[in-house]
Amino acid sequence: MARKIIIDTDPGQDDAVAILLALASPELQVLAITAVAGNVPLDLTAKNARKVCELAGRTDIPVYAGCDAPLKRTLVTAEHVHGKTGLDGIELPEPVMELQDMHAVDFLIHELRRHPPGTVTLCPLGPLTNIAAALTRAPDIAERIEQIVLMGGAYFEVGNVTPAAEFNIYVDPEAAAVVFAAGVPLVVMPLDVTHKVLVTHERVARFEAMGTRVGHVVASWTHFFERFDVAKYGSQGAPLHDPTVIAYLLAPALFSGRYINVEIETQGEFTQGMTVADWWRVSARAPNALFIKDVDAEGLFALLSERIGRL
Repeated sequence: MARKIIIDTDPGQDDAVAILLALASPELQVLAITAVAGNVPLDLTAKNARKVCELAGRTDIPVYAGCDAPLKRTLVTAEHVHGKTGLDGIELPEPVMELQDMHAVDFLIHELRRHPPGTVTLCPLGPLTNIAAALTRAPDIAERIEQIVLMGGAYFEVGNVTPAAEFNIYVDPEAAAVVFAAGVPLVVMPLDVTHKVLVTHERVARFEAMGTRVGHVVASWTHFFERFDVAKYGSQGAPLHDPTVIAYLLAPALFSGRYINVEIETQGEFTQGMTVADWWRVSARAPNALFIKDVDAEGLFALLSERIGRL
């Protein structure tokens, strides 16, 4: 039976690729997509989520708009990485799909209560504001969540938006603190993993060579995304962050990590938004997350290429 998931996202080119991977995979039943402010403001992330569904021919997927700002902070966005639309690189038509009327936080609470306990997995690809707001308003939903598999944080790779913090966690560290303390089974895809999943020229060419509309769009997105990260990190290509979340659900054997304690720094003068990962288990704090450190990148791209090729 297909695993039921809800994708919570702030698209973003890499978010968009993650959504396409999920929609191309029959092992996953995407119940809905919930949009949050992050890479770009909420009106754009909600629009981009619908553009991606239409690109995949999946207008049946409901899209809900959620929180337009972090729980306690002013929104920080990343147009310098993703472009002014969040999906720069190729122009997609304006979506015809309607946004759902219900707020994403109300939807999350309603949907999780509607399903048997432990049968819905949440896949946050952006700041954790929607998930934290739902857990705060309705603590009973925590036990109904099968797992939260999220992209966020860093330990060995340190920060990409400050010296200590990764973007998704930095945007709303208070929300991240709520999620990491909720007692829900967590799997974390930090920069330690995503910086090993590089969009090289050869891999971009693979998408282009599919000869499909979706392949061409993915190649354009990844090529655009690459210009910022290669300039920043001097690596062979840009990290493809968010598809690691969906790939983990499809092929967990591609990944390895440790079950450890992870705390979120919300007070630090220089370290706000840091994921304090007790990799060496030197604290007495109880483990709360499977923190992934390694990935078979070639295996992941083979999976991604095969699935994107189906669309």
